[in-house]
Amino acid sequence: MAVPVIDFSKINGEEREKTLSEIARACEEWGFFQLVNHGIPLELLDKVKNLSSECYKTEREEAFKTSTPVKLLNELLQKNSGEKLENIDWEDNFTLLDHNENEWACNTSNFKEMMVEYRGEVRKLASKMMEVMDENLGLPKGYIKKAFNEGVEDGEETAFFGTKVSHYPPCPHPELVNGLRAHTDAGGVVLLFQDDEYDGLQVLKDGVWIDVQPLPNAIVINTGDQIEVLSNGRYKSAWHRVLAREKGNRSSIASFYNPSYKAAIGPPEMKTAAEEGSEKKYPKYVFGDYMDVYANQKFMPKEPRFLAVKTL
Repeated sequence: MAVPVIDFSKINGEEREKTLSEIARACEEWGFFQLVNHGIPLELLDKVKNLSSECYKTEREEAFKTSTPVKLLNELLQKNSGEKLENIDWEDNFTLLDHNENEWACNTSNFKEMMVEYRGEVRKLASKMMEVMDENLGLPKGYIKKAFNEGVEDGEETAFFGTKVSHYPPCPHPELVNGLRAHTDAGGVVLLFQDDEYDGLQVLKDGVWIDVQPLPNAIVINTGDQIEVLSNGRYKSAWHRVLAREKGNRSSIASFYNPSYKAAIGPPEMKTAAEEGSEKKYPKYVFGDYMDVYANQKFMPKEPRFLAVKTL
């Protein structure tokens, strides 16, 4: 069993209906799939990979050696208790946001210019993917994006768009610590450019952890909690995790297209033909209120979050 791989170049050709169906099935059955021929220039992806690696090696690798995960693992080894570190991740990361390039935590030459270009390409791909989801769900074109951008002013998007640049360094005892603990993503659409050499990312499918196989130049798509709500449960946000590894420094660049914190999120008011007569399975709430709950329950069961959030 393997995570679906979909050729996105066929979305505008003779195989459009087949491609739409493949994406719909992946959203419904997996919540994870890989896109190839997605339109992001391959030379840009090469630059992203190389400059991100250079940034880690020159600016962050030495600091990680004295980081909290390393200190806690060393303390655990000294105790020799046989326990595992459950509440921390063997990960180095920093986040890139809009309009604050001067504060980005990397000074590697050309990194900022390259990441601005990359984030622009990924943002366009996110918009295309949301339109595909609209079509597959029987929603008006632009429905999901509009829901995420509630309060848009002068045509400027208010949705949150962030990029997390992560590295998972070699771990001397990977059996004792998580690379990244199992969770679902809180927001909307996640677009991941992952390492094409070192594995470690896994998705939970029918109770079994499945490797998200490294695939050169692919973009991994996964649906977050808000897509689950906007589809009234037809699409599910998937549990996923990263395993710590003894060898290799796995890179991971995840971009998140999430609702504005002021956006009201809930199942669609209109019903598609497939949903006639079905009840709304989720409450309506403000996304910022959901994030307040998620901050404390990220690594806990998903369903109680929807019950705990303040409803509209």
